Amino acid sequence: MEVINTSGRRKTAIARVYLKPGNGQIIVNKRDYKQYFPTGILQYIVNQPFEITKNEGKYDVKVNLNGGGIKGQAEALRLAVSKALVQIDAEYRPPLKAKGLLRRDPRMVERKKPGQPKARKKFQFSKR
Repeated sequence: MEVINTSGRRKTAIARVYLKPGNGQIIVNKRDYKQYFPTGILQYIVNQPFEITKNEGKYDVKVNLNGGGIKGQAEALRLAVSKALVQIDAEYRPPLKAKGLLRRDPRMVERKKPGQPKARKKFQFSKR
């Protein structure tokens, strides 16, 4: 099996993933993922697709992450890894889909409008 290349997005974060058979090493921007994502919650988000499909320690993952914040990057990585696992074996699709890991989260920051201080906030109205 050759290297599988997929991408995932969340907010403004983009994850490009290269997945190949190995011993479970996850490298994010040339650093170990436990060093890149310091909290346990973010590490859990990254490992979720492997836990659901029972593939912990079977694949090496090399990731290029850019844009967004650390949480958006972790969720973009989760989507990319899920898509890669589905490319490897179509049987992984139902459990991943049931947990919502194959859906790109569409929520984005609303843009600021002219004549307003923020996206929704308005300047104080003065009648006179």
